[in-house]
Amino acid sequence: MLQTITITVSGKVQGVFYRQSTKDIALKLGIKGYVKNMDNGDVYIKATATKELLDQFCEYCKTGPPKAIVQSILITEVPLEEFKTFKIEQ
Repeated sequence: MLQTITITVSGKVQGVFYRQSTKDIALKLGIKGYVKNMDNGDVYIKATATKELLDQFCEYCKTGPPKAIVQSILITEVPLEEFKTFKIEQ
């Protein structure tokens, strides 16, 4: 069963390839949605997949790429939303 979550990641997560690496992992896992930088320095993700896949995805988001320093991550379940693919939004 599909579900949609939002993930807000805080820390040193901009300028360290966080969005690109998140997209790569999402596509590898078959997760659909998007990732974008926020004006306050956070990264915002909306993702749809099965709970099992989203759990794996969230584990990656807790650390991110090698140069990222994740200070906190907020995961919220939201109403189901379907996407065609996973993309980086500007």
